[in-house]
Amino acid sequence: MIPDLSSIFSAYERLRDQADLIFAQVAKSQGPECVTCHKGCSDCCNALFDLSLVEAMYINHAFINGPKRSEILTRADRADRQLTRMKRDLFHEEKKGIDTMTIMNDAATMRMRCPLLGDDGLCELYDARPITCRLYGIPTVIGNQGHVCGFSGFKEGMKYPTVKLDKIQNALQDMSLAIERGVQSRFDKLHEVYMPLSMALLTNFDESFLGIGPAKPED
Repeated sequence: MIPDLSSIFSAYERLRDQADLIFAQVAKSQGPECVTCHKGCSDCCNALFDLSLVEAMYINHAFINGPKRSEILTRADRADRQLTRMKRDLFHEEKKGIDTMTIMNDAATMRMRCPLLGDDGLCELYDARPITCRLYGIPTVIGNQGHVCGFSGFKEGMKYPTVKLDKIQNALQDMSLAIERGVQSRFDKLHEVYMPLSMALLTNFDESFLGIGPAKPED
């Protein structure tokens, strides 16, 4: 049986709310000429990124209790197969001796439609969308690498309020570690699990996945 993780998910919701507040503050201070996000724009819904364990489990729970499950699962399966092909191509680049930075830059330019993006161009799990989605559109930095939406009005070389994603990622990892310890997982690297959103929707986060209880012969 999976222990109650509601306190960890509540901590995640507080972090998520802080991200929303930061976005609102930057949008207000910089104005619509810089932060150009608007309803119907889905540029961020085609970006590739992975979710930490805590965020993947949170979104999976929201999805299970949400609408259009069959339709979204079909799109998630399609996206997951497309992502597998993309990763295979990147692996082949690595085997050919192409340097890591070039491969990472190639990965950053890859585009894949999010399975939660409806035909109307709107997110079908908007209230539970990942933190990455919530901050897209304002300047961010992770690992000393800056990022900004190509449709925004932020100009290169100018100084703007910038969100340090490393701190947020560290907080998410701490929550994932709290899950690992909370369920008393036999997997000591469970908190290091990252997965694309498509896989988060398809995964069954049960006792077997979380490593609860004694190992089975096939584990």
